[in-house]
Amino acid sequence: MGNGGPFLICCVLLLALMAGGQSTAPRNKENCTYAVTIETTCTKGAETSNHISLRFGDTNSNDIVVRHLNSKHIRRVDPLEPEVLDDVPRKPFQACVVDFFQVKGACVESPICYLYLKLSGADDWRPGFAQVHVLEGSRSHLSSDYFYFRRYLPRHVWHGLDVCDDKEVTPFGIKHKRKVFWKKQVKKLPVP
Repeated sequence: MGNGGPFLICCVLLLALMAGGQSTAPRNKENCTYAVTIETTCTKGAETSNHISLRFGDTNSNDIVVRHLNSKHIRRVDPLEPEVLDDVPRKPFQACVVDFFQVKGACVESPICYLYLKLSGADDWRPGFAQVHVLEGSRSHLSSDYFYFRRYLPRHVWHGLDVCDDKEVTPFGIKHKRKVFWKKQVKKLPVP
């Protein structure tokens, strides 16, 4: 090879690496819009000003994680007087209030069957219920039922409910069953 050989090889390798990153399959799944409803109970000290994160999904490995749900707040309703109270911007997760949030994420393919909340900060929070509605018309039947909490959430861990029936859902996402293959131990007989 001449002096240009190593340079040519480097160029070919660089092009191969760049082309290897391309895929003919779409990279991102279709996104959907979800309306999330969360009630904070009326118990003394139930409200929080801390960051709340949300995780929900279906049994088809569609796991939607929303960090800092507080920033997705769209309106607040007093359950005793169901009128919208958002003439003045207010903090979400106040006692005796139902908050509505709008989030975007990958589209679910089966009904939403698990929901986890995570409290980050120093104060306590006691949610009453949470529900997720799929806003896309053709997928609205995939909305969740109510997930009831009615207890103070532990801090800095995912805490929630799972009503999925065929896959194990953990606070860290969907746990896929792994097949473990063993090599069968064959006892060797001692040679006399």
